Amino acid sequence: MTNEQVEKFLETQPAKPVPVLISFKSRNSFSGLFIKTSDFAELKTKNFWRIVPEANIDNYNNTSDNSLARIYNGSEFTRLSENKSKKAKS
Repeated sequence: MTNEQVEKFLETQPAKPVPVLISFKSRNSFSGLFIKTSDFAELKTKNFWRIVPEANIDNYNNTSDNSLARIYNGSEFTRLSENKSKKAKS
């Protein structure tokens, strides 16, 4: 996916971040939370995205520790969809 496609999807999401099901070309799909940090704009222009994996979302919501996130290349995404099974808490 291009950075424009990812950004368009994120714009349709509620203001409160929710987990997203992310499908990849060459790895298994997983749910994660896209987060906006101080370098969000710079990463976005390069089609990189900071994502907290679902296993770390509760921890992230309690601590806001950005080190719980990993950076993924948006060109490896094949599809993004709302994960209706679990919502993030804030």
